[in-house]
Amino acid sequence: MNPKIIEEESINMYDLYKEIKIIKKRDEELNIRAKKTEEYLQDFASLKMKEAEDLKKDLLALEIPRLKLNHINKIIDVLPDTPEEVKIILQGYTITVSKENSKKIADAVAKYTVSV
Repeated sequence: MNPKIIEEESINMYDLYKEIKIIKKRDEELNIRAKKTEEYLQDFASLKMKEAEDLKKDLLALEIPRLKLNHINKIIDVLPDTPEEVKIILQGYTITVSKENSKKIADAVAKYTVSV
């Protein structure tokens, strides 16, 4: 059987963790890669699932020009809480975000990372 890729979509680590839980319920046993991934996510995912979803909604609501879902997912994974950290994360992409928008992003992230 040759699976075909229908669509590629960027996801953050919280969405990945949710998918692993679904696979675990369905198959009851994870393969070695999925187990390692699950261990990694348990160690490094610092937000609750609901907080990650709310942060994603907040970042989408900012309506920052040229900021796409893959950028937002990277921001959710790394959780930059200063405008400088936002700029560093987005340097890997062909996107320029203004200082004001970097501050908006950092402020949105900071609301969720204060308790971390």
